[in-house]
Amino acid sequence: MKRINEYKKLFGVEKEIELTTLKKTYRELVKQWHPDKFQDGEALKVEAELQSRRIIDGYHFLVSIAPETIESNLEAYTETINNGGIADYHHKGMLLEITFVDGSTYEYFGVTPQVYHKMINSDKLNRFAKRSIYPNYIYRKTKKSLEPA
Repeated sequence: MKRINEYKKLFGVEKEIELTTLKKTYRELVKQWHPDKFQDGEALKVEAELQSRRIIDGYHFLVSIAPETIESNLEAYTETINNGGIADYHHKGMLLEITFVDGSTYEYFGVTPQVYHKMINSDKLNRFAKRSIYPNYIYRKTKKSLEPA
């Protein structure tokens, strides 16, 4: 959640993420912080390089959790969570990363250690996740599913 709030603050997003507004703000920030605007040797050039990387990362991250993006990928996500089992999972801080049998990986934000421990102690991992994780947390797809050869 810290990462989400940090990027929202960078882009001036207060509530819902709208792709058109996000794109406009992204372009303005990139123009403002583009490293080519600064001469070699200027202290601001190094800062501009760091800031431009942060802007690019933040833009791609916010696009991936935007309601429009989630809505457009909802069918594939529903297929994955309903028909694919959990192949692997990792929890760090408040982030739960689940890799499914089909090879796709999703990150769930704000998952507390208590919820994670309930999940791993559950005798039916998929059932617990369907009831307690998938509908309750912001998520994004992080890796493409593996294509069969």
